[in-house]
Amino acid sequence: MSESETIRQILTQSRRIAVVGWSPKPDRASHRVAAFLAASGYEVIAVNPGVAGQEALGRVVRASLAEVVEKDGPIDMVDVFRRSEEAGAVVDEAIAQGAKSVWLQLGVMDDAAMMRARDAGLLAVQDHCPAIELPRLKL
Repeated sequence: MSESETIRQILTQSRRIAVVGWSPKPDRASHRVAAFLAASGYEVIAVNPGVAGQEALGRVVRASLAEVVEKDGPIDMVDVFRRSEEAGAVVDEAIAQGAKSVWLQLGVMDDAAMMRARDAGLLAVQDHCPAIELPRLKL
């Protein structure tokens, strides 16, 4: 499957998206992208242990992907706003929590983590942004 086909499949099959590394600061990309995804009809759950329990996008911010699964249900897509060197641990948690796909944001790359995700049966993409891809693919 081509990268564009993978991106299209993730974006059309996902309903619940966990945004790991979400920031409450409106000027941060994670904040803007999460808001864009929510406005595009996705159920977006912010994940940030530093502000867990607060509200974002009409939902409670969660401390971890495990808490998302426990309190909100299964995750379709994990959108990762963490440094490349921290992304692998998030991917491993996404695999452990049964997510269907992982998405590493622009500038976030970890080829080994992408291989682990794909080997575990997840769809995986890196160094892209869904807020760019949705309009590009006219979704």
